[in-house]
Amino acid sequence: MLQEFAVEGKRGQGVSVCFQCKDALAIYRAITSRGVQARRPFVGNNMWVVVVVDPDGYKLDVQSPTDVPEETEYSEP
Repeated sequence: MLQEFAVEGKRGQGVSVCFQCKDALAIYRAITSRGVQARRPFVGNNMWVVVVVDPDGYKLDVQSPTDVPEETEYSEP
């Protein structure tokens, strides 16, 4: 899914690119282990959601289905 809102300003502002995958938490662990800053995963709409903002300001959402309760935040094992 690609979302864009009419926003004036710097490149990437107001744009979200959403990816659905099998295991968003595995992606979160992989990217943060390499030093990439990412928001702590949370559950929204029955999906684990991992949010990363790229250097140009584009918001990338990686999501995977879950049966964990809504608004649960991921805690490191």
